[in-house]
This record gives sequence, C-alpha cells and structure tokens, in this order.
Amino acid sequence: MDNTSYVETVENLVDRIKGILTSAGLGGEAGEYKLVTQSFLYKFLNDKFLYEAKKEDSVNDYQHLMDLNDDDYEMLQLSLDGNSAQIQRKDLIETIYNQQNVDNFSEVFDTALNDIALDNNELFSVETAGNTQVRLFDAHLIEDNIQDGSQRDHVARELIKLLASTKFDSSIFDEGFDFFSTIFEYMIQDYNKNGGGNYAEYYTPRTIAKIIADILVGKENPQNVKVYDPSAGSGTLLMNVANRIGVDNCTVYSQDISQKSSNLLRLNLILNNLSHSIHNIVQGNTIINNKHPEKMDYIVSNPPFKLDFSSWRDQVESLPNSSEIYFAGVPKIPAKKKDSMAIYELFIQHIINSLSEKGKAGIVVPTGFLTAQSGIDKKIRKYLVDNKMIDTVVSMPSNVFANTGTNVSVIFLNKNKQDDQVQLIDASKLGQKVKENGLQKTVLSQDDIKKIVYTAINREDVDDFSITVSLKEIKDKNYSFSAGQYFPVKIEYIELTQDEFEEKMKEYQKNLSELFDEGNKLERNIHRTLEGINYETEKN
Repeated sequence: MDNTSYVETVENLVDRIKGILTSAGLGGEAGEYKLVTQSFLYKFLNDKFLYEAKKEDSVNDYQHLMDLNDDDYEMLQLSLDGNSAQIQRKDLIETIYNQQNVDNFSEVFDTALNDIALDNNELFSVETAGNTQVRLFDAHLIEDNIQDGSQRDHVARELIKLLASTKFDSSIFDEGFDFFSTIFEYMIQDYNKNGGGNYAEYYTPRTIAKIIADILVGKENPQNVKVYDPSAGSGTLLMNVANRIGVDNCTVYSQDISQKSSNLLRLNLILNNLSHSIHNIVQGNTIINNKHPEKMDYIVSNPPFKLDFSSWRDQVESLPNSSEIYFAGVPKIPAKKKDSMAIYELFIQHIINSLSEKGKAGIVVPTGFLTAQSGIDKKIRKYLVDNKMIDTVVSMPSNVFANTGTNVSVIFLNKNKQDDQVQLIDASKLGQKVKENGLQKTVLSQDDIKKIVYTAINREDVDDFSITVSLKEIKDKNYSFSAGQYFPVKIEYIELTQDEFEEKMKEYQKNLSELFDEGNKLERNIHRTLEGINYETEKN
C-alpha cells in the first residue's frame, strides 16, 4: 500500500465516522468534533498499542494478548515505555466489539474511553492556567454529546463496528510527518474555522507554516532545544518546526486560550510522536497568566489580530514587570471599532521577552505593521532594529489565509544576530488565485515555496523580489520593513534609429495637439454655460 492509499484509508474512516453521526442527526452539533476526534484517537491509540506490542517476540496478534497471564500483560505494558498508551485488555476495540449485543452498550463504550483516560492521565492530560487537568477522553463521551437516549446505543455500535473493521497496519505508523499532518488537517477541517465566537481559532495554512519552519531553522542542526508558541491554536506551526528540527531533538511548549484548540493540539502531538511534550500544553490566557516563563530557543506564532481583549486590557498594565515586557506600550481599546484591536502587538512584545540569548522567532503580522509611522508598531520596529534583532522579513501574497482579508507578512527575529544585514523579501506577487468555500484564496506552489525559502536562507538579492539592506539603511527609511521601499529605481533605455526617433516625436506631437484641441473645446463650452446663467433664472 502506497502513501496515497494510506491517506485514502484514514480519510475514509473519518468520513464514515462523520456519516454515522450525521445519520443520527448530530452533524453540525456542538459535540460533533469531540465524537469525531475522540473516536479517531481511540482507534489510533488502540492500533498503535497493538503495533508496539507486536514488536515483542511473544505477541503476534490480538488473541496472543488475550492469552497472556496478568503479570506478563503488565510487563508488556511497562516495556512500551511511553511509546504507546496503556490499554487494559477489556478496553481494546476488539474486546468491546465482542460485547456490542449487550444492553446499554454506549456505557460499555464510554467506560472503555474513561479507563484509557484515567490510566494515561499523567502522560496525556492537558493543564489549564488554573492548574486543572483536562483528560484525554470525556468521562461520558456518548452520554454527554448525544441528547437522544434512544440513539446512544445505536451510534456506539455503529462506531465500534467501523473502528474494528478498519485496520491501521504497521506501514501507516511508519509514515512520517507529511502523512499525519495531512490526516490531521483533513480531520479537523470542519472544526477549526473562524466562527467560534470571541476565541475563534485561526488555522495557519501548512504552506505558510512550512516556509516559517524552513527559514527559521535554516542550515542549523539544533539539539535539545525548546520550541514555543504562545497562541498555538491546533499546532500547525509547532508541528512544522518540531518536524524540521526533529521530534527527538526538541521539547514543545504552548499556550492558547481556547479549550478546543488545546485538545486538537494534543491530538496533533500524539499523531506526530510528540507525546512527551503534552504536559507542556497549557489552556489559558498567555498575556495575563503566562505559564511558561522560561526562555525559549525557537518561537513561532500566528497571533490573533483582532481579538476583543477589552475585558482584561487594564490587567496587563498592572502585571509585574509589565513596563519591561510591554516596552512599547499596551494597545488602547478603540472607542467604536472593536474588530480593529491590535492584540498582536502584545504577543510580539511577549515573544521578544520570551527569547533565550540565542533565540529565534518567526511571527505572522499584519502587513501594515511593516510601515506604520506611529504608535506601538513603530516603537517595536525601532526596538528590533536598535537591538539588532530583526533578521528577515517576508511580505506574503494577499489572501493566503482564506478566512481573513488581512494581508500578512512574517518577521524573523534573531537575538544572537552577528551582522547588521536584513533580508527583505516581497513575495506578494507569487501564488495562484483560487476560490475556496466561496472565498478567494492565494495558493503558493512548491516552486513558490522553494523560491522564498532558498532566497531567505542564502540571503540572495533578486530583482523586484528581494534585497539585503543594512540596519542603518532601515533607520534612514524611518524603520520601514517594506522591501519595495528599498528596491533600486530602474530607468530603461531603448536604442532608436533616427527615423524611429522622428516617428515617435511626430506621434507625441499629434497626441499633444489633440489634447490641446479637446481642452480648448472644453474651455469654450464652460464659458458659454456661464454666460447663460443669470440672477432671475437662479432665483426661480
């Protein structure tokens, strides 16, 4: 089975789970994403457990597991050493499948997931800013999310039959990041849109995440580093950077105010062999209750641009060391236009303060940030230049995010910058315009991505695309980060013969005479109109 077949197998499973829920009238319901993601995760953990168990000489299949005595089974679980969830035999999918004819089957299903959550709480729980543990699975997944009691057993039976009939073989678990990131994106595509109220998740396109990861890490081969996202969402940026570095060479840290996003990020970490970092996921407000005060080696962020923070804005100014962290100031709340808030300015300053002495960061910003001539944006740019931290700036095409009309750019910071050169790239003309869900979107091709990354890493100057400038030049341009303001003005010279020159001059003279004639006619018409106006006419 090739990679395409693996993707089809898993996507088909996701579609059929959604189909079961839709048939039961649950499509689009608030708890649908929980039922989809937790059912899928149960399947993934179950088959991953079997995959890891089969590496042991004594285990060939499910029946061998059932034939083991209790002590041998316990030793087997201990030998897996964090590579898999701990799952009791009574909670395996095939065991539950064999009980589907019992009464109140939905309770059997819920109990199995509850057992797995409790048995793996230390490894898989997510912490909130208030120090509460968020479990891997809901205690009563079916019961709490299916209000119609008559539907619960039916849905649970249909789910367990589907999960038992679909096989994730060893080849699927041997697949890498590109495979699982594709699956994750497909699975959550209906649950990560800009429509979730005050704390709507903004999904970072994988193409943008890949560009940021490749440029940020560059030619380095980092070891044992900390990677952080203070507004992680479902983790696309984090996963790309961790994969670029190597999951065994980094520890991931994150915080996000959204409970849904934090749960999706946990799923993303599990799929991508980063379970060892799950205890570093925090659900909570990063700005007023930062749970990761340690300094980070790599920081990535697509911060919210327009989130309403009016209810807690004043708390920021009263935080310890607020003036030190938010050196450029705390954004004011607009009197009328609440959707134009500049909360991203808080996140940029938070990121600057969170970098280690050799730390690097890649931050998505509204393109207007690059040239604003006053306010907090200007103060932040001045700080980055004066402290020799700004390293690369990439202006992206419009509509690379289909769910927001804001034009975006990416700024790359390097706290250990050794030169005074800054690479400015104008990629705004790249990409192809397409329609997606009724919205216009710009899609970058693989060649576009390679061009941006290669140019940034190799610091190349390309006509009308990129230019390397000094920090002094940026200061002289009033701290502008816009590449277009530094491109040299070019005058094209065309060689003409004497006859061609005279022909051009005759054409110009003819056009000029026609314009003069037209101007004279217009002047005469205006005079005639004015002469026809008199006091009595106007009075009447």
